Amino acid sequence: MEQIVPVETLESKGGASVYDSHHPPSMSLIEQCVHCGFCLPTCPTYLLWNQEMDSPRGRIYLMKMGAEGGVAQMDETFVSHFDKCLGCMACVTACPSGVQYGKLIEATRAQIERNYKRPFLDQLFRRLIFWLFPHPNRLRLLMLPLWPYQRSGLRRLLRKSGLLRLLPERLRSMEALLPEIELRRMFLLVPRQVLPECKPRLRVGVLLGCVQRVLFSNVNAATVRVLAALGCEVIVPPEQACCGAMMAHTGREPEALSAARRLIETFERAGVDAIAVNSAGCGSNIKEYAHLLRDDPEFAERARVIAGKCRDISELIAELGLEKPVNPIRLKVAYHDSCHLQHAQGVRTQPRQLLSAISGIELIELPEAAICCGSAGVFNLIEPATARQLADRKAQLIINSGAQALVSANPGCLLQIAGALKRAGHPLPVVHIIEVVDAALDRNHRMFDSASRET
Repeated sequence: MEQIVPVETLESKGGASVYDSHHPPSMSLIEQCVHCGFCLPTCPTYLLWNQEMDSPRGRIYLMKMGAEGGVAQMDETFVSHFDKCLGCMACVTACPSGVQYGKLIEATRAQIERNYKRPFLDQLFRRLIFWLFPHPNRLRLLMLPLWPYQRSGLRRLLRKSGLLRLLPERLRSMEALLPEIELRRMFLLVPRQVLPECKPRLRVGVLLGCVQRVLFSNVNAATVRVLAALGCEVIVPPEQACCGAMMAHTGREPEALSAARRLIETFERAGVDAIAVNSAGCGSNIKEYAHLLRDDPEFAERARVIAGKCRDISELIAELGLEKPVNPIRLKVAYHDSCHLQHAQGVRTQPRQLLSAISGIELIELPEAAICCGSAGVFNLIEPATARQLADRKAQLIINSGAQALVSANPGCLLQIAGALKRAGHPLPVVHIIEVVDAALDRNHRMFDSASRET
């Protein structure tokens, strides 16, 4: 890695830059923005507040000011506009000039993490998040005492009493997002290798995810079953760790680089033809490994190869071709586009094709499909009030649609929307798309029976 020059020694057009020399936001990318405003209607924070500096073009203007000396220092006001960005990439889809906002916001956030001293409690909370969530075993240990907290009725009692309101807002948000814990799912082991009944069409590795393997192990199990049913040899490397998505998207570059290198080595040893990912944030990060590791002569080319093998599970099934499902599912389904799938990866048609191929499903398109639900990685933990506004807005659109179930392709979205639907008094089934495909391929599957009977 190149030497990082202290902030004070860098000069630019208008004075001292607030950035150091290690990959500041690219001026060539910044200057691609013509400030046309096409991004404004798709930006969640601009939609809520109608503030220019909380829009993509406003943030790009701030990036430029930071480089050219228009900003005296990285103070709380400057940093807050970037902290409030969800990183949803809806602006990338909307931009007619092709501005690569994702690269700009990640570079700016990395600069902030190196050059801005956050308040002590903010630092402490962020350290807690990154100490916990990228580590499944630590997360399981935390879940163990929370299981009796839920099952004993203590959770309901504390909520009813109002005592939870005494907690800081961020901790209240974490508690509110907690799904019903099932010990069996928490410790569910996915087989390391599954062979199809016929000659394998493809050797596919499965990414387990961090939070996913603890709270959504059923999604991983469904992924393995579906791939095997479609004729793939499925490989699940047990030693795999975090892909680094949470760190990369929040500016924690050294941790993101280390995680990426470890995962590359893991899937190189597995010798797979493709890597199936069922968490959209993880998929978008792995597909950017070549950019992330561009300075590393040992890993740059290896990162490009691994990134090229990465497929969202809906992409991969669409490429393989979904055999005629044997189990009809008679259900009105609203599909929620995960931001890191539709905007960051450009995957929109494949999930809809899969759902439409299942007999009995009535697919409902939601208004404001381009707008984030507020999950956005760890955004809903760091900026809970804004995240809640967006989730409640999304939940009302789902309720108004008349859907009987909500389907998405990202665990964070599932947790965020499920919580909002409960607050609204309409706790619909909220499921991952691969669970729907799994149910359709299994004649004995009964996941959607009760919802179907309500039609």
